[in-house]
Amino acid sequence: MSTVGFDLDMTLIDSRPGIRASLRALTQETGVPVDADVVISRLGPKLEWELAQWFPAEQVAHACKRYRAHYWEHCVGAGTGLLPGARAAVDAVRALGGGVLVVTAKSESLAHRCLESVGIKADAVVGHVYGDEKRDALIANGATIYVGDTVTDVKSALDAAATAVAVTTGPDDRAALLAAGADVVFDSLEEFPAWLAAAR
Repeated sequence: MSTVGFDLDMTLIDSRPGIRASLRALTQETGVPVDADVVISRLGPKLEWELAQWFPAEQVAHACKRYRAHYWEHCVGAGTGLLPGARAAVDAVRALGGGVLVVTAKSESLAHRCLESVGIKADAVVGHVYGDEKRDALIANGATIYVGDTVTDVKSALDAAATAVAVTTGPDDRAALLAAGADVVFDSLEEFPAWLAAAR
Protein backbone atom coordinates (compact mmCIF):
# COMPACT_ATOMS: atom_id res chain seq x y z
CA MET A 1 0.00 0.00 0.00
CA SER A 2 1.46 3.36 -0.98
CA THR A 3 0.39 6.92 -0.23
CA VAL A 4 -3.25 8.00 -0.31
CA GLY A 5 -3.94 11.69 -0.72
CA PHE A 6 -6.94 13.44 0.75
CA ASP A 7 -8.34 16.89 0.11
CA LEU A 8 -9.22 18.67 3.35
CA ASP A 9 -12.26 20.98 3.23
CA MET A 10 -15.51 19.08 2.73
CA THR A 11 -13.59 15.83 2.19
CA LEU A 12 -12.11 15.12 5.62
CA ILE A 13 -13.49 18.08 7.54
CA ASP A 14 -16.54 20.31 7.62
CA SER A 15 -14.88 23.70 7.82
CA ARG A 16 -18.03 25.73 7.18
CA PRO A 17 -18.68 26.97 10.76
CA GLY A 18 -15.18 28.42 11.10
CA ILE A 19 -15.30 29.92 7.62
CA ARG A 20 -18.64 31.58 8.32
CA ALA A 21 -17.41 33.06 11.58
CA SER A 22 -14.20 34.30 9.97
CA LEU A 23 -16.01 35.92 7.06
CA ARG A 24 -18.38 37.67 9.47
CA ALA A 25 -15.37 38.97 11.39
CA LEU A 26 -13.70 40.10 8.17
CA THR A 27 -16.83 41.93 7.04
CA GLN A 28 -17.18 43.62 10.42
CA GLU A 29 -13.53 44.70 10.33
CA THR A 30 -13.38 45.92 6.73
CA GLY A 31 -16.95 46.98 6.02
CA VAL A 32 -16.89 44.90 2.82
CA PRO A 33 -19.89 42.56 2.72
CA VAL A 34 -18.95 38.96 1.84
CA ASP A 35 -21.77 36.48 1.34
CA ALA A 36 -20.69 33.40 3.30
CA ASP A 37 -23.31 31.21 1.64
CA VAL A 38 -21.86 31.97 -1.78
CA VAL A 39 -18.31 31.36 -0.57
CA ILE A 40 -19.22 28.05 1.03
CA SER A 41 -21.09 26.91 -2.08
CA ARG A 42 -17.84 26.95 -4.08
CA LEU A 43 -15.14 25.91 -1.62
CA GLY A 44 -12.07 24.59 -3.38
CA PRO A 45 -9.97 27.37 -4.93
CA LYS A 46 -7.39 29.34 -2.98
CA LEU A 47 -8.50 32.11 -0.63
CA GLU A 48 -6.86 34.71 -2.87
CA TRP A 49 -9.18 33.81 -5.73
CA GLU A 50 -12.27 33.90 -3.54
CA LEU A 51 -11.58 37.22 -1.86
CA ALA A 52 -10.76 38.77 -5.24
CA GLN A 53 -14.47 38.33 -5.99
CA TRP A 54 -15.32 40.70 -3.12
CA PHE A 55 -12.39 43.08 -2.64
CA PRO A 56 -10.59 45.45 -5.04
CA ALA A 57 -7.37 43.92 -6.36
CA GLU A 58 -5.14 46.18 -4.26
CA GLN A 59 -6.91 45.06 -1.06
CA VAL A 60 -6.92 41.29 -1.63
CA ALA A 61 -3.55 40.49 -0.05
CA HIS A 62 -4.43 42.40 3.13
CA ALA A 63 -7.92 40.87 3.24
CA CYS A 64 -6.41 37.39 3.00
CA LYS A 65 -4.00 38.15 5.82
CA ARG A 66 -6.80 39.40 8.04
CA TYR A 67 -9.10 36.49 7.15
CA ARG A 68 -6.40 33.98 8.04
CA ALA A 69 -5.86 35.71 11.37
CA HIS A 70 -9.57 35.41 12.13
CA TYR A 71 -9.70 31.82 10.89
CA TRP A 72 -6.80 30.85 13.15
CA GLU A 73 -9.10 31.68 16.05
CA HIS A 74 -12.33 30.32 14.60
CA CYS A 75 -11.20 27.04 13.02
CA VAL A 76 -10.70 25.22 16.31
CA GLY A 77 -13.36 23.58 18.47
CA ALA A 78 -16.81 23.95 16.96
CA GLY A 79 -15.31 25.73 13.95
CA THR A 80 -14.19 22.44 12.38
CA GLY A 81 -15.88 19.06 12.44
CA LEU A 82 -14.97 15.66 11.08
CA LEU A 83 -17.08 14.49 8.17
CA PRO A 84 -18.67 11.02 8.47
CA GLY A 85 -16.13 8.28 7.91
CA ALA A 86 -13.09 10.58 7.83
CA ARG A 87 -11.29 9.02 10.77
CA ALA A 88 -12.10 5.49 9.60
CA ALA A 89 -10.81 6.33 6.10
CA VAL A 90 -7.47 7.54 7.44
CA ASP A 91 -7.24 4.55 9.78
CA ALA A 92 -7.97 2.19 6.87
CA VAL A 93 -5.02 3.55 4.91
CA ARG A 94 -2.70 3.10 7.86
CA ALA A 95 -4.03 -0.38 8.62
CA LEU A 96 -2.90 -1.42 5.15
CA GLY A 97 0.53 0.13 5.61
CA GLY A 98 -0.11 3.22 3.53
CA GLY A 99 0.85 6.83 4.08
CA VAL A 100 -1.69 9.62 4.60
CA LEU A 101 -1.12 12.81 2.60
CA VAL A 102 -3.32 15.91 2.82
CA VAL A 103 -3.24 18.18 -0.24
CA THR A 104 -5.29 21.35 0.10
CA ALA A 105 -5.76 24.92 -1.05
CA LYS A 106 -5.80 25.96 2.61
CA SER A 107 -2.49 27.28 3.94
CA GLU A 108 -0.32 24.61 5.55
CA SER A 109 -0.37 26.22 8.99
CA LEU A 110 -4.17 26.40 9.01
CA ALA A 111 -4.47 22.90 7.58
CA HIS A 112 -2.34 21.56 10.44
CA ARG A 113 -4.41 23.54 12.96
CA CYS A 114 -7.69 22.14 11.61
CA LEU A 115 -6.34 18.58 11.57
CA GLU A 116 -5.07 18.92 15.12
CA SER A 117 -8.45 20.29 16.23
CA VAL A 118 -10.25 17.17 15.02
CA GLY A 119 -7.50 14.73 16.02
CA ILE A 120 -6.42 13.58 12.57
CA LYS A 121 -2.71 13.08 11.91
CA ALA A 122 -1.31 13.13 8.39
CA ASP A 123 2.11 11.88 7.44
CA ALA A 124 2.52 14.92 5.18
CA VAL A 125 0.55 18.08 4.43
CA VAL A 126 0.93 20.17 1.28
CA GLY A 127 -0.96 23.42 1.55
CA HIS A 128 -1.86 26.42 -0.60
CA VAL A 129 -2.07 24.36 -3.79
CA TYR A 130 -4.87 24.07 -6.35
CA GLY A 131 -5.39 22.46 -9.74
CA ASP A 132 -2.09 21.62 -11.41
CA GLU A 133 -0.29 22.40 -8.15
CA LYS A 134 -2.27 19.60 -6.48
CA ARG A 135 -1.31 17.32 -9.35
CA ASP A 136 2.35 18.14 -8.81
CA ALA A 137 2.07 17.54 -5.06
CA LEU A 138 0.47 14.15 -5.62
CA ILE A 139 3.22 13.14 -8.02
CA ALA A 140 5.99 14.44 -5.76
CA ASN A 141 4.64 12.47 -2.81
CA GLY A 142 3.97 9.27 -4.75
CA ALA A 143 0.21 9.26 -4.17
CA THR A 144 -1.59 6.50 -6.06
CA ILE A 145 -5.08 7.49 -4.85
CA TYR A 146 -6.51 10.98 -4.31
CA VAL A 147 -9.79 11.55 -2.52
CA GLY A 148 -11.60 14.85 -3.06
CA ASP A 149 -14.98 16.50 -3.36
CA THR A 150 -14.70 18.64 -6.50
CA VAL A 151 -14.29 18.11 -10.23
CA THR A 152 -10.96 19.92 -9.93
CA ASP A 153 -9.81 17.33 -7.39
CA VAL A 154 -10.79 14.59 -9.83
CA LYS A 155 -8.77 16.23 -12.61
CA SER A 156 -5.76 16.66 -10.31
CA ALA A 157 -5.89 12.95 -9.46
CA LEU A 158 -6.22 11.83 -13.06
CA ASP A 159 -3.46 14.15 -14.23
CA ALA A 160 -1.22 12.62 -11.55
CA ALA A 161 -2.08 9.11 -12.81
CA ALA A 162 -3.76 8.41 -9.46
CA THR A 163 -7.09 6.73 -8.85
CA ALA A 164 -9.70 9.48 -8.51
CA VAL A 165 -12.00 8.85 -5.56
CA ALA A 166 -14.73 11.45 -5.10
CA VAL A 167 -17.24 12.18 -2.36
CA THR A 168 -20.45 14.15 -2.72
CA THR A 169 -19.98 16.02 0.57
CA GLY A 170 -18.76 19.15 -1.26
CA PRO A 171 -20.16 21.44 -3.94
CA ASP A 172 -20.20 18.96 -6.85
CA ASP A 173 -22.80 16.22 -7.21
CA ARG A 174 -22.38 12.63 -8.33
CA ALA A 175 -23.19 13.35 -11.98
CA ALA A 176 -20.61 16.13 -12.19
CA LEU A 177 -17.93 14.05 -10.46
CA LEU A 178 -18.54 11.07 -12.73
CA ALA A 179 -18.55 13.31 -15.81
CA ALA A 180 -15.17 14.65 -14.70
CA GLY A 181 -13.81 11.10 -14.80
CA ALA A 182 -13.92 9.95 -11.17
CA ASP A 183 -13.12 6.26 -10.86
CA VAL A 184 -15.55 5.90 -7.96
CA VAL A 185 -17.96 8.25 -6.20
CA PHE A 186 -19.15 7.84 -2.61
CA ASP A 187 -21.86 9.65 -0.68
CA SER A 188 -19.44 9.78 2.26
CA LEU A 189 -16.09 8.43 3.37
CA GLU A 190 -17.94 5.77 5.34
CA GLU A 191 -17.84 3.75 2.12
CA PHE A 192 -14.09 4.20 1.63
CA PRO A 193 -12.54 1.53 3.94
CA ALA A 194 -14.40 -1.39 2.32
CA TRP A 195 -13.59 -0.10 -1.16
CA LEU A 196 -9.93 0.35 -0.26
CA ALA A 197 -9.65 -3.17 1.15
CA ALA A 198 -11.22 -4.61 -2.01
CA ALA A 199 -9.12 -2.45 -4.33
CA ARG A 200 -5.82 -3.31 -2.68
